[in-house]
Amino acid sequence: MTQKPPRKPKIVVTESDLERLTGLATAALERIPEVAEELLNEMDRAKVVSPKQMPADVVRMGSIVEFDSDSAQHRRVQLVFPGEADIEQGKISILTPIGTALIGLTAGQSIAWTARDGKKHTLTVKTVEQPSPSLEKASA
Repeated sequence: MTQKPPRKPKIVVTESDLERLTGLATAALERIPEVAEELLNEMDRAKVVSPKQMPADVVRMGSIVEFDSDSAQHRRVQLVFPGEADIEQGKISILTPIGTALIGLTAGQSIAWTARDGKKHTLTVKTVEQPSPSLEKASA
């Protein structure tokens, strides 16, 4: 009997993140098809809300996230667009497997994700902080 993969947790994204991330993933389909397709799948299954309806503890673009992972132990990162990524500063791109896994999660949720080397991992979000409004506008 084959084991069914764990069900993915429910996720939430804003209308603007849905629009920008769908466009970004579509543009990246030829360069990095696995990650782009996974991001499109995440956007397809996400509950879409207006920015005013977005709970404060949901990972969105610009969020600072602390999580535990079976591969990287405890990490604190900021989820950013590809041009802003800087692993030394803890800024990870949405166009990475772990970045795609984080989008839309809330504190306490876990998700299984597959690294570029094909290895399966699990992460659990511990805390989510939103950037100050001035930082959010600068990256928009």
